[in-house]
Amino acid sequence: MNSTELILSITAAAAIAADIPDNAQLAVAAAAFVQLGDTLATIAAQRELCGDTQK
Repeated sequence: MNSTELILSITAAAAIAADIPDNAQLAVAAAAFVQLGDTLATIAAQRELCGDTQK
């Protein structure tokens, strides 16, 4: 998947998720995905720092 396909897929997923009728639920879902992204970035940075690129 190239970068254009990736951003289009993410945009499509956001458009589907936006159908959640309750703004509070949508906000919780958004916060959860932000936390997921931040955690994945932390794991990737730790692996890079330790030279562990195999996993």
